[in-house]
Amino acid sequence: MHDLLCGTQGETRFLLGNEAIIRGALESGVRYVAAYPGTPSSEIIDGFAVLGQQIGAEVEYSVNEKVSVESASAAAQCGVRSLAAMKHVGLNVASDAFMTLAYVGVKAGMVVVSADDPSLHSSQNEQDNRYYAKMAGVPMLEPATPQEAKDMVLAGYELSEKYGIPVLLRTTTRVNHCRGPVTMGKLVERKLEGTFAKDPFNLVVVPMVGRKLHLRLLEKLDQLKEASETSPFNTEEGVGSWGIVTSGVSTLYVQDAVRELGIKDRVRHLKLGMTHPFPEGLVAEFLGRVEAVLVVEELEPFLEEAVRVVAQKCGFQGKIAGKEYIPRAFELDTVKVKEAMARFFEVTYRAPQVFVVPQDLPGRPPNLCPGCPHRATFFSVKKVFGSEAVYPTDIGCYTLGLLPPLQMADILICMGSSVSTAGGFSRVLHQPVIAFIGDSTFFHSGITGLINAVSHDRNLLLVILDNGTTAMTGHQPHPGVWLTKEGRRQSKVDLETLVRGCGVQKLAVVNPLNVKKTQQVLQEMKAGLKAGGVSVLISRSPCPLYERRMLGIKQKVVFQVTGNCGPCREDLAQLGCSAFVWSRNEAGETCVQINEVLCGGCGVCAQLCEAIKPKKMVV
Repeated sequence: MHDLLCGTQGETRFLLGNEAIIRGALESGVRYVAAYPGTPSSEIIDGFAVLGQQIGAEVEYSVNEKVSVESASAAAQCGVRSLAAMKHVGLNVASDAFMTLAYVGVKAGMVVVSADDPSLHSSQNEQDNRYYAKMAGVPMLEPATPQEAKDMVLAGYELSEKYGIPVLLRTTTRVNHCRGPVTMGKLVERKLEGTFAKDPFNLVVVPMVGRKLHLRLLEKLDQLKEASETSPFNTEEGVGSWGIVTSGVSTLYVQDAVRELGIKDRVRHLKLGMTHPFPEGLVAEFLGRVEAVLVVEELEPFLEEAVRVVAQKCGFQGKIAGKEYIPRAFELDTVKVKEAMARFFEVTYRAPQVFVVPQDLPGRPPNLCPGCPHRATFFSVKKVFGSEAVYPTDIGCYTLGLLPPLQMADILICMGSSVSTAGGFSRVLHQPVIAFIGDSTFFHSGITGLINAVSHDRNLLLVILDNGTTAMTGHQPHPGVWLTKEGRRQSKVDLETLVRGCGVQKLAVVNPLNVKKTQQVLQEMKAGLKAGGVSVLISRSPCPLYERRMLGIKQKVVFQVTGNCGPCREDLAQLGCSAFVWSRNEAGETCVQINEVLCGGCGVCAQLCEAIKPKKMVV
């Protein structure tokens, strides 16, 4: 039995924040879970994928986040509890459904997890999704610890069902990926089958229905304000005339800072766990007990703006500060918070000595794995089209093509943007335009861009990097997966058929590890670009890490350099495999050796240099 299904009521387990969310949903009797993986939320859907059959729940790796919210909402309409999880930019994709779902409401509890990523650990921006709750008009809960994450999932389902509205659980990377003690609750029997009551004049949101539902939503918000005022997740601690208001993980930094500054007897700390609707009455009472308030929160001044509004309404005369002292960009930590509190409250504080990293240490940028087929694809494309072509790219492992020596990424906006931006470039530039997109990303949001390019006769080459999995986030499945533990099989949605169905006439499929054949096909496509129109190259080879996992491969061929590098030296340098070790020979010439431990055995380098030969099988 899975660990998250174990544990008696009252027992304490040490859980990851995302595991605590899973446990909370299990204790709530969740029946339908849907998500598109994205760090820092991926462990939620991955955990449920393992548990699904054991608990009799439907678990869906959705094609994108919009689909996850729509499918989970349908389950909630049928009276069974559901959950949709995504990273913060995923809520952008899902927002069309999310905004109107607040109008339509739900019949059973529905929790939407949005995992924000301050400091952009694995994201293209660090937007603050708390504003989505305010814009949509849904209740929002913000946990600070794994224990709160579990408890707030339970409370979220109760709120959702009481008011007939989805609830936003807004987490951040440090909550999702920290570990902490979590007290187990009781696992409940889940409702396996739902029923759907037809009610088109409350569920089909045409304008006349939407007007009525908007007024109903405003009534719900008034009721939810009362719930927020008395929420057990909004708590106050401490004494004194100095006030601090926080939410989420910032709470922990404040608690550390108060203790380390020695001001526990002078500070009142209002910790808000239910932050929308904003508990104005609670905050007004808090302001009545303090003379000055510092609002400590990551990213945008969401709480600060609300506190200032309350202060104006209740006539608070003290000083309120937030972003004048607290950085607006990137994550907070205890040191940053201590420095801000010391300046605001004019407390003596001696900053710790900062360890300065020597500037001459070698960098270690992220890199494509040895044997990654994306590297071979980039190498061949650059050989044929050169550095003058424009290379829009997309989100996935292949985004690392940005770095030298490959340098095959010129612009990236969001999931699916490579195809659409390529279409725009092709109409205003004379250079060749070659876009890159992964198989999972293509299914997520690249199809519409391709249809648009075909319908408008754009002149571009789209390279679909088909490695058979959603590699960057942990090898999750997608509709085109063709490699499983049972071996190679026909995918449920055939990529070539889908591309042709989008109207593409010029389509080819290559194995990028066959360098000569790949470059030959690319030369033909280069000639075809002169005639105009959309060409698509599917570059198909499995992610080597995923292949070993699926097929249980324990042996591999490794390669060695048996002679001196000659004219091939430049090609090997351009390939830039991370298994290469560069040095100088006795003649002072730059040459390459291969680290056998890192070598992926793809054989691309051996096709470029006659001095490189297979060496042996390694267990």
